[in-house]
Amino acid sequence: MTTILALDTATNACSAAFWDDGKITARRFELMPRGHAERLVPMISEVTNEAGRAAKDVDLIAVTVGPGAFTGMRVGLATARALALAAGVPCLGLTSLEVIAAGVGDTAGRLIVGLDSKRADLFVQVFDGSGRAMSEAAAVMPAALATWVSPYFMATQSLTAAGDAAADVVALLSEAGTACAPADVPYPDAAVLAQVAAVRWSPGDVVPRPAPLYLRPPDAVVPVNGGRLRP
Repeated sequence: MTTILALDTATNACSAAFWDDGKITARRFELMPRGHAERLVPMISEVTNEAGRAAKDVDLIAVTVGPGAFTGMRVGLATARALALAAGVPCLGLTSLEVIAAGVGDTAGRLIVGLDSKRADLFVQVFDGSGRAMSEAAAVMPAALATWVSPYFMATQSLTAAGDAAADVVALLSEAGTACAPADVPYPDAAVLAQVAAVRWSPGDVVPRPAPLYLRPPDAVVPVNGGRLRP
């Protein structure tokens, strides 16, 4: 019997879910552009209480590592690492893009997951019809999207877009002459994360410490003079 506590705070949603012996026994999902830090811990208490379990009694903590919003990613990772350390259990990190892809489920052709980076580019990744990654996750400018995606599918294959930037992806590819249909899965869901983690992990597996996935350099950089005032 495997128990998993799954957390997601990487995008404009916050969710937590509890997996117990092959099924989700409690879950919470809320749209939330900000406020993840204040909501996550109460949400964890809600799902563990509903599941009749304690966070310290789980076998695995699962968390999304991004790409996504910097603050949200750090909130989820810090909380997941702390819970895993306290419980003495592994902490498994999965990307927000692959969790969204898993939420879509099987498709007839290729799936492109696109997330709004809150900057000029999009966070994107291509998956096959069963959710297996066909490309690396990347930050791509909108004008280059059609060129970037073209090596990963044939003209005879259908293409579906998911993520909170799905409408933008569909419009950009349509303008370039590539038909693409939207899927209504805009954000990662901890319930899906828990299901994926249950397949990926088995008791005794050693997993690397999860780290945030950044697809481009930070906007803030250290000044060349080390931040000292100039004379």
